[in-house]
Amino acid sequence: MQQVILVNEKDESIGVMDKMEVHEKGLLHRAFSIFIFNAKGEMLLQQRAADKYHSANLWTNACCSHPNPGEKIDDAAHRRLKEELGFDTTLIKAFDFTYQTSFDNGLIEHEYDHVYTGIHDGEIHPDKEEVKDHCFMPMKLLAAQMSLHPHLYTAWFKIAFPMLEDYLARKNL
Repeated sequence: MQQVILVNEKDESIGVMDKMEVHEKGLLHRAFSIFIFNAKGEMLLQQRAADKYHSANLWTNACCSHPNPGEKIDDAAHRRLKEELGFDTTLIKAFDFTYQTSFDNGLIEHEYDHVYTGIHDGEIHPDKEEVKDHCFMPMKLLAAQMSLHPHLYTAWFKIAFPMLEDYLARKNL
């Protein structure tokens, strides 16, 4: 069973617990989200696999996961990017945010989320158990699609996307 790191509101570790138990109880835990762009500035999206334990078949950012106990968050981000999408790239820490959302299956996501960005123009080799599909999309088109069809996107992606837009605007990217 995968263990996740429980944290307080300052992202200080306060213990570890089984991932499913954490999601059943809605406890705050450490996570990360990776946003990948190509050289044209288009964002890499992935459609989650059909058998994911929540948010199956929904579109989201390139990669999201949890560091293992004792694993540095930067190392975990690179590990999962390779595992899920079959590539690695330089990642830049962008910002953090905390969110909580409930799912129809009774699970609760309550994460202290570390957000990273990176650029990749090479091949992508997704793990079919994690990723159903993927594509690159211009940010403006993505914003319009999310506005028209919000039910097609994960809860955390809809929360993080406007924060990412603000971050990119501040950095003039």
